[in-house]
Amino acid sequence: MEGTKPVNKKLAAALSGGAVLVLALTGCSSDDGNEKLDAWAKEVCDAVQPQAKKIAAANAAIQKETSDNSTPEEVQNADSKAFQDMSDAYKAIGTAVNKAGAPDVENGEQKLTNAVKELNGISASYASLKEQVDALDTEDQAKFADGLKGIAAELDKLSKSGNDALNELEEGEVGEAMARQASCRTATAPASAAES
Repeated sequence: MEGTKPVNKKLAAALSGGAVLVLALTGCSSDDGNEKLDAWAKEVCDAVQPQAKKIAAANAAIQKETSDNSTPEEVQNADSKAFQDMSDAYKAIGTAVNKAGAPDVENGEQKLTNAVKELNGISASYASLKEQVDALDTEDQAKFADGLKGIAAELDKLSKSGNDALNELEEGEVGEAMARQASCRTATAPASAAES
């Protein structure tokens, strides 16, 4: 079992380092609301909240499996399910943002298109990681550890690639409108708060 432990830790670190939690809002709330924009923000935030919880729970599941003395099979199953959940969650967020339509701001249409494309890309990346983890050989410790190392490296890349289009979508007035929504504030709470 020793062989996979450091790699598991690396995988967990790559995941928790992935500031991929959508809508990491920094916008300060201001009171002069824009009704149209507030309605848009509420629709997006309400749809994102359950998905953000799903992502946090998937992160927690990987952390748990990698900190216990888990067998390769247990690590594989936990990672596979977590990657599938993350893929589904990002896809659902992309669908929700698309359904809400463009926010009522300058270049809203372009920002929307870019954000949805990015969310779908993140979803596809997690789906690909799930396929890779499913294909790992759990019988061979060394091979399994090597395979996990490769997946950890990809996760690391994914977490560093950032959510540029998402951040752009949430700039300025949009970010302020989102900051006014209770569901967006809870969506960005630490993962521990998401465990009910």
